[in-house]
Amino acid sequence: MSITKLSVNNFRNLAATNNSFDEKLNLIIGNNGSGKSSLLESIFFLGHGKSFRTTRIENLVSKEHDAFVVSARDDKSNQLGVQRYKDGLFNIKINGDSKFRLSDLAKNIAVQVITPETFRLFFGGPKERRKFVDLGLFHVEHHYAELWRNFRKVLIQRNACLKNRIRGQQFDYWTTEFCQYSKQLADIRKQYIDTLSEELEPWLTILLPSLKEKIRLSYSQGWAGKKDLADVLAENNERELKYGHSLFGAHKFDVSFHCDKTNIEQVLSRGQQKLFLMALTIAQASLIFNSQQVTPILLIDDIGAELDSGSRSALATAIKELNCQLFITAIDNNALEPIIPEQQGYKMFHVKHGEITEITQGE
Repeated sequence: MSITKLSVNNFRNLAATNNSFDEKLNLIIGNNGSGKSSLLESIFFLGHGKSFRTTRIENLVSKEHDAFVVSARDDKSNQLGVQRYKDGLFNIKINGDSKFRLSDLAKNIAVQVITPETFRLFFGGPKERRKFVDLGLFHVEHHYAELWRNFRKVLIQRNACLKNRIRGQQFDYWTTEFCQYSKQLADIRKQYIDTLSEELEPWLTILLPSLKEKIRLSYSQGWAGKKDLADVLAENNERELKYGHSLFGAHKFDVSFHCDKTNIEQVLSRGQQKLFLMALTIAQASLIFNSQQVTPILLIDDIGAELDSGSRSALATAIKELNCQLFITAIDNNALEPIIPEQQGYKMFHVKHGEITEITQGE
């Protein structure tokens, strides 16, 4: 989906707002602390049911209020909304019907974000990389969500057996189920990473042409690839009993990024890392679009950070080829100048003290 209209109430420092957006490109300028990132955060929350900046819900609700509301109308006239209270309660509506869960929202809106903090994808450990891959698979592979839910249920049961040192037929049953689901997930993820690697190449050609041939994605399934998972678990039975949970399996998968067989963060500059991250995110957005389920939304916060004008020009070239909706923030026009199209087909906004005002093109 593309957001054509967004309504936000009582979210951080944003004033009550009801703005219409371009289905392709939206550029947002404003000083630090003005509310630019909060606008992106509200869109992200609509797609994920959480923030990319904080885990504390009370930080998202503006002062003297108990809840915030974010709702959007898409390019097909669907209305989606989420209300979140400080005490954790959710109220989710799709076209006026409130009998929905967060996963139902996620099926309609695929939101990805790139911020200065997104470098956690490199430095934050496997958890952040798993989230990234799972987001893509959720939208691209139709049966992935159900398969992952079933695996999680089995994992909980097997971990309970390990924690309580339950042996025999019950433990053997859950271990067999655990191995079967792990193998299915590993195969799907391996195929997805291979497809993502192929999709990444043209975007690296645009954004990092000199490094295109050197960059590789490596997939680790969560146990030694040449061994059967059942054998690995049998060999490590005592270790798992000691720790009280499953040490190997599909929940331990990871993806690593290499340049000339060296971890990418040890070779690339911060600016190059950001361009790689953009290429990777754009590649995943393209796969989501090609799945014909949902048009992805890409949020890029503070485009000027660590990117020179040449890098931003390369990004402008990539944007022309993208099939998604973009929201890009910057402190001023200078950072956005290489990205602003010569022709119409975009909208620009200024944010000041939480007020979002559309700028007429040519002003």
